[in-house]
Amino acid sequence: MEERNEQVVEEVKEAQVEEAVTPENSEKAVEEKSEAALLQEKVDELQAKLTETEGRTLRLQADFENYKRRVQMDKQAAEKYRAQSLVSDILPALDNFERAMQVEATDEQTKSLLQGMEMVHRQLLEALTKEGVEVIEAVGKQFDPNEHQAIMQVEDSEFESNAVVEEFQKGYKLKDRVIRPSMVKVNQ
Repeated sequence: MEERNEQVVEEVKEAQVEEAVTPENSEKAVEEKSEAALLQEKVDELQAKLTETEGRTLRLQADFENYKRRVQMDKQAAEKYRAQSLVSDILPALDNFERAMQVEATDEQTKSLLQGMEMVHRQLLEALTKEGVEVIEAVGKQFDPNEHQAIMQVEDSEFESNAVVEEFQKGYKLKDRVIRPSMVKVNQ
């Protein structure tokens, strides 16, 4: 279409050059010039619309690519952290296992029961480890508010300042995301 418009403009210009300017055809020349000017305006207008449409198309393509990338990232995150709610639900049971295993065995029956609980506890930990769950190390480490929740402070010369002195509840991470922070006592 653009080529057609350019041809029309060129033909009009050639026709103007070929005709001699005389009083009779000067009116005709003015009409043709104004017609050529109108055609040129129309060509310029159409080119502006084309440029605008091309820009809009490029923006839409970029938006669509960004959308696809976001969906892919969301899908990967959902796959990576799919076990998060299950892990969150299992952690209290794991804590109870650990508390129950702290009981001192006084007879053979209790010792046997504790051995069975230790086996189940170990299997639970192995299954969680396969899913990417890690225990957050706390005691002796520097306090990190992203991984630890300070519930007490104490002054102890055996530990550095801002070091974790005691852990009250274990913290866990799923891959690189903290599921539950460690509840700790921190040295001042």
